[in-house]
Amino acid sequence: MKFFKVNSWLDVVKHLALALGIGGALLMFFFYIYLPANTNHGESITVPDLVGMPYSELDNFVLNRDLRYEVSDSSYSPDYPPYTVLHQFPKAGSQVKENRKIFLSLNSKNPPTTVMPNLVDKTVKNAELILKSYELRRGRITTQPDAFRNVLEQQVNGEPIAPGTKIAKGTEIDLVIGDGHGVTQFDMPTLLGLPLEEAEVLIKGNSLNLGIVFNNEPESNLVVVGQDPKAGERVRVTSEVNLWMGNRSELPDSLIAEQ
Repeated sequence: MKFFKVNSWLDVVKHLALALGIGGALLMFFFYIYLPANTNHGESITVPDLVGMPYSELDNFVLNRDLRYEVSDSSYSPDYPPYTVLHQFPKAGSQVKENRKIFLSLNSKNPPTTVMPNLVDKTVKNAELILKSYELRRGRITTQPDAFRNVLEQQVNGEPIAPGTKIAKGTEIDLVIGDGHGVTQFDMPTLLGLPLEEAEVLIKGNSLNLGIVFNNEPESNLVVVGQDPKAGERVRVTSEVNLWMGNRSELPDSLIAEQ
């Protein structure tokens, strides 16, 4: 037992070093071997991706991974079958402790309803924003002749749908919009016998432009006695129309008789 005898300061140093070494080894054993083995320190479970999984498969899938789950609410998405997982918390890929509870939201069987908004006369961009706010989706876009590119009609499956109609959320709404050109060609209406102001209103109402007005005398009772293009000729939107003004007696006899 000479080792434990203290005959000099060197023996004291040896004894202290031995005590520190033994103490350090015990601490390392406790923190790195005993404690982790009894508390699972440092171990974690990766949360699986449950989105899209049927409710009937959750028990085996989740419990076999040492986790638990709870259905906290439900919502609706047309992209998933009924009773499948739509959302989860914590998200897939998160690191959690064993037996952690995963909160789930399931897809409802029947979609909730909303009311159809009024999209007529709205631009396509505004119509899309309105549809999104009502949780509806934009469907097909078709065009028809019109001077503006606004919505002319709203439809579901090819049938018009009136504003205020109850409709399932997620329904696709088809839009009929103007092509921005109007009717490209149509028959020129007759302007003969009309005062200048009435003729001008009819011209603008047909998306035509007033051209040159001949023989126009202010504050007179003159009427249109001639026009170019003539009535019945094919014209295009924005075409110019020239007028000849004169006395009513200058009109054709047939036209005077009609009036």
